[in-house]
Amino acid sequence: MFVRPALADAAVTHASRRLLGTRVDIVVQDNGRGAVQAAIAAAFAEMARLEQLMSRYRPDSQVSALQRAAGRQPVRVAPELMAVLQAAAAVSTRCGGAFDITVGAFAGWRFGADGNRVPDAAELARERPLVDYRHVRLDARRSEAMLARPGMRLDLGGIAKLPILDAGMRVLRHHGLRNAMINGGGDVLAMGQLQGRDWRIGVRDPLAPARLLGVLQVSDAVVASSGDYERCFVAGGRRYHHVLDPATGLPSAGPHGVTLVAPTVAAVNGLGAALMVAGQPAWARLTGGNAGVDGLIVGDGGRWMSAGMAQRLRLA
Repeated sequence: MFVRPALADAAVTHASRRLLGTRVDIVVQDNGRGAVQAAIAAAFAEMARLEQLMSRYRPDSQVSALQRAAGRQPVRVAPELMAVLQAAAAVSTRCGGAFDITVGAFAGWRFGADGNRVPDAAELARERPLVDYRHVRLDARRSEAMLARPGMRLDLGGIAKLPILDAGMRVLRHHGLRNAMINGGGDVLAMGQLQGRDWRIGVRDPLAPARLLGVLQVSDAVVASSGDYERCFVAGGRRYHHVLDPATGLPSAGPHGVTLVAPTVAAVNGLGAALMVAGQPAWARLTGGNAGVDGLIVGDGGRWMSAGMAQRLRLA
C-alpha cells in the first residue's frame, strides 16, 4: 500500500522515520510550517515512547518484563499496553484463536536483516503448548498483566501498530492540525484532506505486489493492510511468510492479503491478521456489528470485496 505523493506545495510537509520495524511517514498540510515541524516531532516522540513500551525486541520494554516474569508473577503495565492487551483478548475470543499474541513463543523463526530461519518440527512441537491467548491474565483494576506459563512470549505486531499510529495522530490533532496522514508500513490513518481532496491510498495486489490493484479515496479513516508478501523468503523450494497460524506455528495458508477500511482503529485492529488465518468465511463473524468496516480479501481463488469496498475501491 502507498500514498499518492503531494504536489509541490509549500503548505505540505513530509517527514519519515524508522519505527515499529518499518518506515513511518507523516504528511501534513498546514501553513504554519514551524508549528507543523514541532507537531510532527512530538508525534514521532510519542510513537517512539509507545514502541519502547511494547517492543518484544527491547530488554527494557514492558513486554520483555512480562516475559521474564512468565509463570511467576504479574507485572504492572502502562494503560496503553493494557488497552492493547485487552483488545487482543477480545479479537482472539471473537475469532476462536485464529489471532493470538502468544505466537511469540514460536521464537525460532527469522525473517529479514538477521537472516532467515525455519524452525524444525520438534522445536515447534515444544513451543506449541505455550501458545494460548487464554493464559494472558489481565487485571485492569490493578493495572497488572501476567503470562501464566513459564516460557510464554508475546508478539504484538498484529495489534499494537495501529494504536501507536493513532497516538501519533492524536498528537497532531492536539497541536491544531486538521489535514494529516500517517503511513506505517501499509497501515494508513488519514485526517481531513490533501489539497482540497480526499487522501488517495494505493492498494497493492497481494498476488503481484509490484502492481497496483486499485486506489482508495479516504478522509478521517483508517486503512489497515495485512499480507504475506512483506516479510517472506524461499527455502527448500517453499515460500515462508511471517503471519503465523497459532494452531501450527507455520505460516498461515489462507488469503495472501487483506485490506480493511474503517472510521476508527478500534473497529479493525487485529482483524487483518485474524482474517489471514481464518479466511473470508470468518468475515461476518469478525466484523458483524462494526459499522462502516469494509474489506478486500485476496487469495489464490481470486479477490472478494464487501459491498462497501466495491464502492470505495477504484480498480487500476
